[in-house]
Amino acid sequence: MDSIRHIARVFSIARTLARHDALFILETAKIEPLIVTLAGLLGRKKSSLPPGRRLAGALQEMGPSFIKLGQMLATRPDLLGEEIASDLSHLQDKLPPFSAKLAIEAIEKELDKPLGELFKSFDETPVAAASIAQVHFALTTDGREVAVKVLRPGIEKSFKRDLELFFWAAKLIERTRPELRRLKPLEVVKTLARSVEMEMDLRFEAAAASELQDNFTDTEYFIVPDVDWTTTAKRVLTTSRVHGMSIVDVEAIRKAGLDPLDILEKSSGAFFMQVFRDGFFHADMHPGNVFITPEGAIAVVDFGIMGRLDKPTRMHLAELLMAFLTKNYRRAAEVHFEAGWIPYGQSVDEFTQACRSIAEPVLDKPQNEISIATLLGQLFQITETFQMETQPQLLLLQKTMLVAEGAGRKLAPEANMWFIARPLIEGWMRENLGPEARVKEAAIEAGAMLKRLPRLVHGLEQALTDFEREGLKLHPDTLKAMRGQRAGMGIGGGKGTLALVLAGAMAVLAIFALAL
Repeated sequence: MDSIRHIARVFSIARTLARHDALFILETAKIEPLIVTLAGLLGRKKSSLPPGRRLAGALQEMGPSFIKLGQMLATRPDLLGEEIASDLSHLQDKLPPFSAKLAIEAIEKELDKPLGELFKSFDETPVAAASIAQVHFALTTDGREVAVKVLRPGIEKSFKRDLELFFWAAKLIERTRPELRRLKPLEVVKTLARSVEMEMDLRFEAAAASELQDNFTDTEYFIVPDVDWTTTAKRVLTTSRVHGMSIVDVEAIRKAGLDPLDILEKSSGAFFMQVFRDGFFHADMHPGNVFITPEGAIAVVDFGIMGRLDKPTRMHLAELLMAFLTKNYRRAAEVHFEAGWIPYGQSVDEFTQACRSIAEPVLDKPQNEISIATLLGQLFQITETFQMETQPQLLLLQKTMLVAEGAGRKLAPEANMWFIARPLIEGWMRENLGPEARVKEAAIEAGAMLKRLPRLVHGLEQALTDFEREGLKLHPDTLKAMRGQRAGMGIGGGKGTLALVLAGAMAVLAIFALAL
């Protein structure tokens, strides 16, 4: 019955895609081809728009879940190609607002108080309306300006139904299209489901804003609004209101007496610190979410989509960026193998050649026209040849980089954010990959080993005791050797344990010597 229901929905979706001349997405995936063909015969309309724009229009019409799916696909040029992914990145997460009455009812129900006890005033006209929530400005009872985000009524039920369809389609693709399994369609839907689940609990977004703010406590030029936890719950988020100009409104920035190049330098520095220093970055930094205050600081809003990178990934990424910026293509290829992104059975020499073929046309441009995000996007496109598995965290970062580069070019067309950030990246690499960093890493590992040593010794003592108690029939020579070793080390008493601890300490010294 579930399959019948999903097939019926596929037909409805196919009809919508056909009206926008975007059936190619289902034709490529070969999902229920007879239904797709029938939908095309019944209502396909020809359009002169690029394929990505046609697809974006269809997804916009199909509603919130499909808008989110389109935004996710925009981070996957390996699935649809760079051009379509780029077009989908312009997909606007905008929907008609729901009524203020429903918003107020949701706030009062969620916070269990009348609106008048929560806010001195509440602007019933929303300032933004997206697929999951909308935002109203308000004044708190003590006179603070705030922005109140409220989830759409019934949004959870709508997403649940659509996600079930997405999971069914992803499983069908993996079962029937083995050549597409490396693209991990099921993992794409799981990532989307996790993202949506967190976006539909506004306490998670509040926590993300709070964490990002903590990371930039000592950075005056990067502002994250305060969370008002007293008026924040699962379906309501209240933060301090941000005043400023859009980061791409260059004319307004100049009129305010600010230097766009200075803003770009601050923006590049903040982006570097999020990605490399902290491994926690705002992944939805389109111009509507980034503002410049009258004092020249950068203020960000909307923390529903955040990215994380672990320390090893950040180190590999830093090396990869520096390798491309210095045109060291061999090193760029080696980083992929060291990170485990490409199987060792592949040829490093051939992948070096592939890196050069992609990077040279990009890096041969004037400095201000170089796009590292475009370079990475094209790199991900050739991964099928070398059996590289998809790295979702890097794809999300690549999309974020693309948006940041676009804003940077509007701010200062003569500059390049990556060359501005290069000294920061080089300094971070020295700090984390140099000799001192290796000594520190060795010390941490050695300390952890010493903490485990007493447990290891106790485990060995227990194992030997259990052997003898259970009367296990080991070879007599083996038992004799084990008893001799235990007696030689004095295991069973404090001296034996001390001896092993001292041995561990000698091993630690050896680690330090190697690190140095």
